[in-house]
Amino acid sequence: MLKYALRRILFLVPTLLLVSFFVYGILNAAPGDPAQLALGEGATETAIEAKRIELGLDKPFIYQYFAWLKNVVFHFDFGKSYRSDIGVAYQIKSYFPNTLKLAGLSVFFGALIGIPVGILASVKQSSWFDNFVMSFAMIGMSVPAFVLALIMILIFSVKLRWLPPSGFSTVSEKLLPILALGMQPMAICARMTRSSMLEVIRQDYIRTIRAKGQSEFKVVVFHAFKNALMPILTTIGLQFGALIGGAFVTETIFLIPGLGRLLVTAVTNRDYPLVLGGVVCVATVVAITNLLIDMAYSLVDPRVQAQFKSTGGGGFSWLKILKRQMTHPKEN
Repeated sequence: MLKYALRRILFLVPTLLLVSFFVYGILNAAPGDPAQLALGEGATETAIEAKRIELGLDKPFIYQYFAWLKNVVFHFDFGKSYRSDIGVAYQIKSYFPNTLKLAGLSVFFGALIGIPVGILASVKQSSWFDNFVMSFAMIGMSVPAFVLALIMILIFSVKLRWLPPSGFSTVSEKLLPILALGMQPMAICARMTRSSMLEVIRQDYIRTIRAKGQSEFKVVVFHAFKNALMPILTTIGLQFGALIGGAFVTETIFLIPGLGRLLVTAVTNRDYPLVLGGVVCVATVVAITNLLIDMAYSLVDPRVQAQFKSTGGGGFSWLKILKRQMTHPKEN
């Protein structure tokens, strides 16, 4: 298990390097002089040139990138914001936890409601409950989160005055953002759970288990659901990654001090170090989420880990096949 985890972690390194390189290149090619952005419109040419030398912008692109990468890896230093002159790492540390909480709680709410509802819908296929759940799920997938957020603010904050319309400190302030952002994951989890369960409960071994006298609860929960869990885990991981990158609209509507709202302001102000640091952090969290989902695969289904061991690393199996074809062509 440890060897499997270490290999999956090694796969993250080139992914994050490529993401950082492409984002750095795109921002470097963007119009505008970062030195002038940092000093303002009224800065003189001498001051701008001195600022360019201070920021290392007079060096070649590759040198700038590796200098930035060295500071990130060894010192966790993403540079300073052009506008506020505050460290990017400090700002990310201050704002990113709220985004993680919002996305994590929204996905948890969606899975907590969507998975049981999807299981019941699959057991009661073609019933009124199944039709109601699928219709509700279709509506939940179709309505954008920001539209639902505005409707919830209008109903629960303006009309009924039950919940506050903004903030993310108290439990009451967190309810509306979590409900608005978690509605789509709930609908997707319900549909995926129902679809995956229907494929499993029609298998022959499920009929055999029922024939042996097992209760319907044990058949559904301990046998069918366990074998239907892998697509559901994939859906949860994808939804968490999508919410991490797409929560900025919800954060803006509810005035939540999160990373998404910070990046929107940074893009508007063309604050490139802050944009780069935020994107790299989001990519890192999404990559770690995918790693955890892969680890969960091996725990849920031991065949995944056995297959990884048999190929000697999964992703490198094609190299072994190519080497065998070159050394022993007649065997293939």
